Amino acid sequence: MAQDPETFAKQIDLMATGKGFIAALDQSGGSTPKALLQYGVKEDEYEGEEAMFAEIHAMRSRIIMAPDFTSDKVLGAILFERTMRGEIDGKPVPSVLWEDRGIIPFLKIDKGLENKADGVQLMKPIPGLAELLADARGFGVFGTKERSVIHEANEAGITAVVGQQFALGRSVCAAGLVPIIEPEVDIHSPSKGEAEALLRDAIAVQLGLLGEDEKVMLKLTIPNEDGFYDALADHPNVVRVVALSGGYSTDEACEKLARQPKMIASFSRALAEGLSKPMSDADFNAALGSNIDKIYQASV
Repeated sequence: MAQDPETFAKQIDLMATGKGFIAALDQSGGSTPKALLQYGVKEDEYEGEEAMFAEIHAMRSRIIMAPDFTSDKVLGAILFERTMRGEIDGKPVPSVLWEDRGIIPFLKIDKGLENKADGVQLMKPIPGLAELLADARGFGVFGTKERSVIHEANEAGITAVVGQQFALGRSVCAAGLVPIIEPEVDIHSPSKGEAEALLRDAIAVQLGLLGEDEKVMLKLTIPNEDGFYDALADHPNVVRVVALSGGYSTDEACEKLARQPKMIASFSRALAEGLSKPMSDADFNAALGSNIDKIYQASV
């Protein structure tokens, strides 16, 4: 299901104007055991990396095929690379999302974080980036996601994070995809508000350097001040601004997000809150449906 211009244009319009949120199903190697534990699968219940990834793929497949996981409330889904290359009932996952569910597929491309320096964590190098982006287009993926973390209001660190994010973002745009630029501000940072002010200014500078056809999305921590990122959302190069849950509970994240008029959710842990493997399908679908509805309402 390689991407074609007509589908891409349709997806751009849907992502820019549609009602709903983006589901983050992209836990990778380091965070997978934690995600599985939340899902009620202990580390002694699987042996080795392949078995671990089989368990997380089964969990993600269960979410994707749930009755409420459709384009009525879910605009997009961010996938881990193994999930992009995986299948559900013999069909590639990105094809299941777009063709069967009407949901736009994204791919997490970062390879984790460097050690903390200047109050931030930059992204590690991404070997084989060009080949990965080409593969993503071949699978019909619309965009990518790449995450850095800001721990404190350090101007040099934040400038470095945003510069790295936009340099990578421009490579993604050149490959015909839309990057979700994610410089997360730690919700526990003692200087969160000051860091958000520095971040907003740094992003505005980088947006001003983009060409007319370089479209990006922003994934940001829900800010202390309501409407704080509205001006970024209105920038002509920004398709959408989405919010990460950042460790807040589902209810708290939704309550905070509802006060942000120009942000929609892109939640991971909050989406899967309360779900567990031993649940009956009826109970699982009901719990997921409740989470989806809360996140949708907060997003619209």
